Amino acid sequence: MALTNLKVAALVTDGFEQVELTGPLEALKKAGVQVTIVSPKDGKIQGMNHDEKGDTFTPDRQLANTKPDEFDALMLPGGVANPDYLRVNEQAVAFVRHFVTAKKPIAAICHGPWTLIEAGGVKGHTMTSWPSLKSDLSNAGATWVDKSVVTDGQLVTSRKPDDIPDFSNAFISLLQDAGQSSRLAS
Repeated sequence: MALTNLKVAALVTDGFEQVELTGPLEALKKAGVQVTIVSPKDGKIQGMNHDEKGDTFTPDRQLANTKPDEFDALMLPGGVANPDYLRVNEQAVAFVRHFVTAKKPIAAICHGPWTLIEAGGVKGHTMTSWPSLKSDLSNAGATWVDKSVVTDGQLVTSRKPDDIPDFSNAFISLLQDAGQSSRLAS
């Protein structure tokens, strides 16, 4: 099923794990999804390859000028610094909370669930993440499991860059299922 009418926001700022943006972005675009990189930062953002600087990227949209209801789904790449910056940014948390309360599909990998915790989006869900988030997720009411990918309701989560193929496939499958169920906005 082509997903050409779907719009996904990828919310990132400095310190995102580069392949956790570029890998899923490539898979989503190949499936026909329109992906928009949204950032609270004006100007270029710094990608990371683990603890080394990667490439810089220019976001498509600045968060301050972007409404979450323009999008059908959300992707939250990890890296350590990226979600740590996002979870203390009130606009970013409000943006994520929109997808949580609207029950729109959300995909988060590695440390990406930190922002979901802040937005109240993990309680009662079974999830995975980078192992250091196990206690954070458990304390926020989620059940943490060590799997390459977990889909629970509208959430897809994965642990690390090695899981990107499973993560991307699960997110695309969730988007297809949600589209067939007419849960996504047109």
